[in-house]
Amino acid sequence: MTDQPPTSRTVNFGEPLLNIYEIGEVTVVGFSGQDVPDEVCVAGYRQQLLALLSEHPVRTLAFDLTGVKLIPSGMLGLLTSLRKRVDKIELYNASEDVQEVLRITNLASLFETRDVQL
Repeated sequence: MTDQPPTSRTVNFGEPLLNIYEIGEVTVVGFSGQDVPDEVCVAGYRQQLLALLSEHPVRTLAFDLTGVKLIPSGMLGLLTSLRKRVDKIELYNASEDVQEVLRITNLASLFETRDVQL
């Protein structure tokens, strides 16, 4: 993370809405402090994120999980597939439950998790 002010943009190709902003070379995706909705919404997230990656060069993609208690399995699959398209994926402010799911599924090694103030 750098001391540069974030450059913000909202990406919305229909519901659900993702809050996307940049801090230096890190592109941060937020869920507006709400839990990640059900599997149906993951398809919308996938469309938005793939459009973002095709339109903008992204090396580090971070997900602000503030307020997210659990991640649906489809979202875990999306994170895994996105990992192949960027250099690094970081997960910010992941709850203990999310961290445990990452450990149980052996996905913890694919993502860097840390607590940050955004």
